[in-house]
Amino acid sequence: MKKIYAINCSPRKKGNTAQILESALKGAADAGATTKLVHLVDLKFSGCTSCFVCKRKDRESTGVCAYNDALTAVLEEICHSDGVIIGTPVYFGGETGMCRNLIERLFFPALSYDDFSISMAPKRLPVAFVYTMNVPEEMAQKMGYTEKFGLLPETAARLFGDGKPEALFVYNTHQFSDYSKYHAGCFDAGLKAKARETQFPKDSEKAYRLGENFAKWTIISYSEGVMTPALE
Repeated sequence: MKKIYAINCSPRKKGNTAQILESALKGAADAGATTKLVHLVDLKFSGCTSCFVCKRKDRESTGVCAYNDALTAVLEEICHSDGVIIGTPVYFGGETGMCRNLIERLFFPALSYDDFSISMAPKRLPVAFVYTMNVPEEMAQKMGYTEKFGLLPETAARLFGDGKPEALFVYNTHQFSDYSKYHAGCFDAGLKAKARETQFPKDSEKAYRLGENFAKWTIISYSEGVMTPALE
């Protein structure tokens, strides 16, 4: 049975990002996979410490970060899972700080300094990113978010997957239960509520299908990292 992970890089356990990830895991579970949602906010961990142990030739285990803290066990599980979906809200034009720490610890050990085209990841697996953001889609495109946030999915596909980047963008999210209590005059509370009622369910459905597809992917060639929908 396949094991699909979702990593919530938001400080909120019940926020937009968490809800989208839960939809993705439901899709995976309904397709027969076992699932696990990890909230990084529950863990005390750091980013890369630049110890370079992951690049040492005398180390038996390669491709996994050697630094030991609360993230260590999670990284081991992710690297040996059958798929991982990383979700982060967009804060001030970028991923959350805890998301960047995760990426440093997950991606860098898989990068070979002998040949950048080679992956040192213990296992090939599909990796997807979910980005939730307050700005509407049109504004996000003007700000170059699509291109900017395409880099990590592309890197993930090269290091872990089949070369096909996977990303889901969730725009115009609802941030406050009562907009009148906050300095948020740039946003129309009525339009935000409408987007929550009409668009967010569609985004949740996309996430569900993403998780469902992850549960159906299988590796047919480890050496080439080729993946295809499983015929099972």
